[in-house]
Amino acid sequence: MGSETTIAKPAEKPKSARRRSREFAMQGVYQWLLAQSDIGLIQAHVMDSPGFDKADKPHFEALLGGAIRHAEALREQLGSYIDRPIHELSPVEHATLLVASHELTQHLEIPYRVIINEAVEITKLFGGTDGFKYVNGVLDKLSAQIRAVEVQASAQRRTR
Repeated sequence: MGSETTIAKPAEKPKSARRRSREFAMQGVYQWLLAQSDIGLIQAHVMDSPGFDKADKPHFEALLGGAIRHAEALREQLGSYIDRPIHELSPVEHATLLVASHELTQHLEIPYRVIINEAVEITKLFGGTDGFKYVNGVLDKLSAQIRAVEVQASAQRRTR
């Protein structure tokens, strides 16, 4: 009998309820982008997904509804920071940018760095190889505009 070596993987940090709500909101916006289904149908479908019971339901509803209802205004805001027509983005990047830009504009109680980090992690999980880099760059630029005071304060703290 030979001896087998097992390499233990580091334990994954459990996902927070907020992270789950962002992931589910992105998936709902993704569905909406592809099928243009009714938001109520999308919400019901997503809420039936495995693991949804561990999500922050009110935050999910706010993100999904806000990103879809305000999609055109959010796309206009994002337009200055993307290098191609928005319909040429991958649906994962497009959906993530809509959810994150809505969160940046409407949820000022959440630090912009948290929102960007969450969007990057979600894009790493669901998107293409380097999509997270693109999402990070776009959201960094958007944050500098819509959360200028917070971004400047953060930069000043880092240089001290």
